Parts: sequence; structure tokens; C-alpha cells
Amino acid sequence: MEYGFTTAAYVVAAVLFIQSLGGLSGQESAKRAVWYGIVGMGIAVLATVIGPGAGNWLLSVLMIAVGGAIGYVVAQRVQMTEMPQLVAAMHSLVGLAAVFIGYNAHLEAALVAATPEDQRNLLEGFAAILAHKSPVELTILRVEVFLGVFIGAVTFTGSVIAYGKLAGKVDGVAKKLPGGHMLNAGAALGSLLMLVIYLQSGSAMALIVMTLLAFFIGYHLIMGIGGADMPVVVSMLNSYSGWAAAAIGFSLSNDLLIVVGALVGSSGAILSYIMCKAMNRSFVSVILGGFGGTTGPAMEISGEQIAIDTEGVAAALNEADSIVIIPGYGMAVAQAQQAVSELTRKLRARGKNVRFAIHPVAGRLPGHMNVLLAEAKVPYDIVLEMDEINEDFPSTDVAIVIGSNDIVNPAAQEDPNSPIAGMPVLECWKAKQVFVSKRGQGTGYSGIENPLFYKENTRMFYGDAKKSLDALLPLID
Repeated sequence: MEYGFTTAAYVVAAVLFIQSLGGLSGQESAKRAVWYGIVGMGIAVLATVIGPGAGNWLLSVLMIAVGGAIGYVVAQRVQMTEMPQLVAAMHSLVGLAAVFIGYNAHLEAALVAATPEDQRNLLEGFAAILAHKSPVELTILRVEVFLGVFIGAVTFTGSVIAYGKLAGKVDGVAKKLPGGHMLNAGAALGSLLMLVIYLQSGSAMALIVMTLLAFFIGYHLIMGIGGADMPVVVSMLNSYSGWAAAAIGFSLSNDLLIVVGALVGSSGAILSYIMCKAMNRSFVSVILGGFGGTTGPAMEISGEQIAIDTEGVAAALNEADSIVIIPGYGMAVAQAQQAVSELTRKLRARGKNVRFAIHPVAGRLPGHMNVLLAEAKVPYDIVLEMDEINEDFPSTDVAIVIGSNDIVNPAAQEDPNSPIAGMPVLECWKAKQVFVSKRGQGTGYSGIENPLFYKENTRMFYGDAKKSLDALLPLID
């Protein structure tokens, strides 16, 4: 197959990927955007498999079939509540692929170096391309391979730990080894030393040592970040996986891989920045410090949590004119989005002003709540971001919090010693009445006590969110 066809196919695929990213920025266009991505990836895979230099078609087709079958089964079985850990797992595969491709490129380069010059014209595949490179180009290749393997290794172990924390298989509390920051810095300096050695000698041992150090950095970096920062971590690892792909794209001289890697890397970095800004945190403080640091004793909380029954909530909703619903990860766990949607429909049918307030880091994945609400057919125009709705809480009759903790925690504004001090939050406590749907009196995923639960205008609506809402629905008249 000619290079012209492959290049043209890559251009079309790249345009579709750009269209996909652009469409994902809006709920109305997201479904169409996903199809752009699917078609673009299909074109890219096809062009690569049948393009110049391709071989082992039977093995390639077999691997595509096996991978597609596994992906289909996983997609059928994974619940929306498990999407954050699935995304983290996918990032780990991208990182591991970058490591394998980098090592393969290193082995091919070593094969070329060991082949006498008069026999290099007999080489095939990637080795044949490397045989025509100048010494300067081979040095550049080593830099590309090194960076690809380093970023890929960090992404792999970091994503595995992120998956474990999101899935509850690893403790979500931030943990570091003694001298944590110094260990990370030492591993980074060690990797830089290995780069110098690798550039000078092409030593496989230098590459292996760097890979082990990068594995450690990924592991230790994410272990040191607590549960409340997991949304930022997921988007950060998304960015890392993109840069790893871009670096490997340079190694393989694959233009599409470079473009796609740059798109994923830059979009992930921008998303991480936006989320950190929403949390009033610097990106560096999240990545290096993690969540959970305090400067003094936490503010004492007075009062008690007062429970309310289903009839009491129903009476308040029937009397209210304006209602704001604040969803969180607890809604996802209970799979209560359909019940929330039905409650919204019934309230709006009675002429009540019902809106949703979405915090940028609600849930454990960027946009997690938006996806759940879209799945439940909640109208897009009543789903508002924090900045759009915060000033409306004082004129709101009822605010309903479903499975949220940190994003509605007034300690962010009232307690300078709180781990989330300074973080912008949804100021739902300014509403006339606040109902918090919660399983029990625990502190939630991040382990921070919430003064909202003790305020005079707050009532705790205990129980599984779906069961509680199902019981509430018949009482809305």
C-alpha cells in the first residue's frame, strides 16, 4: 500500500479526533462526538494494518479481534459507577504499551548496530528504517525512546494505583514513605543520570534502571495523593498517557500517533488545570503534596445531625417553588439517577423551578455527574455549573444533596485549618432548607467532617439514595 493512502487516512482520522474532542465539550453533541472518535480510530487502525511496512496480518487481525472482544465484554459489564476506575485502567494499558514499544525500538536499534554495514540492506521493517538514519538521528531516537518509556512507566504504575484507590482495593488515604519528596526527587535525578548514560552508550541496563525508577515514581506519587484529588489524578494520568503516545509516535515516525498523543496530552493537562483552579489548588500542590495536609487543629463542630423522614421531605418539596439538586458519587453508587430524573419530572410538572448544581470535581471522574444525568434523560438546560448557580442559593427554597460531601462543605470557607480550606464549594447551606441524602453518619471517601450536616436548616435523609427516592416519589402530588 502506498504512503499517500496512509497519510491521507491519517489526516482524515486526525480531523475526526479533533471533531470528537470538540464535540465532547457539550452534552448535546457528545454522542455524535463519540462516533467521530470511533470512526477515526477505525480508519487509523485499518490504515496502519494495511499500510507500508505492515506485516504479520494474520497475527494483527487476531490481536484486534481478541482486544475488541475483551473491550466489548468489559463495556457490557462495567457499571457507570465503575467508569473512573475503568478509565484509570485504560491509562495503565497505554503506559505499558509505550514501555513495550520503546523497548522494541531499542532492540531494533541494537540489531542495526550489530549488523555489518554491507548487510544492512537485508534488514526489514523498522530496523530497515533505522539502518538509513544518521548518528544524530539515532541519538534523537534514543531521547524519544527514553522519554516514551519514562512517561509510559510512570503512567502505568500511577494508573494501577489510581485504579486501586478508585475501586476501593487500595486505601484512599494519602500515604508516603519516610522522606517521600526526597525519594521522588532522587528517583527523578537517577532517571536523568540514566538518560546521560543511555545517550552516550545506548546501554540496555541504563534503560532498565530508568524504567524501574519510573515505576517507583508512578507508584509513590499516586500513593501520596488522597481520595479527594482523584478526579485531578485521573485527568493528569490521561495527559501523561497522551504524552507517552506522542513520544513513541516520534520514535516510530508515526504522524497520527504524534497528533493524537499531543491532543490527549494537552487536553488532559488543560482539564487538570481547570479542575485545580476549581479547587483553588495549584497543580504542583496536588501532584507533589497530595490531599489532606493541615496547618492546625480543625474547627470544632457543635450541634447534632437531625434526621427527617420521607413524609417530611415530601411535604417540604410540595410546598417549595425553587429546588436545587446537588448530585455526588453517592448517587452513582446507589444508581439513583433514574429516580432523581423521575423526581425532577414530577416536580417540574407541578410548575416548580428545579435545577441541578454540578461542582467541577463532583464524583471521581471529570464530568461524571453530567454523564449520569444525561443517561437518565435530565434536560441539559437545567444542569448548571457551580459558578452559574452559587449566587441563587439564598433564594432557593430547598436544596437536596445526594451523596456529596466535600463539594458542599462550608469548612472550605469557615475553617482555615481544613484540608479543603479555600476550595470553592456549592453554598447550599444558604438555601432555606437543606436535605442531605446519605447512607449514614460517616465522613465519606475523603474522611473530612462536614459542618453542613449540623446546621439548623439541614436535615439528614438517611438511607440508600435510590430506595429513599423511590419511597419519596409517590408522595409528590
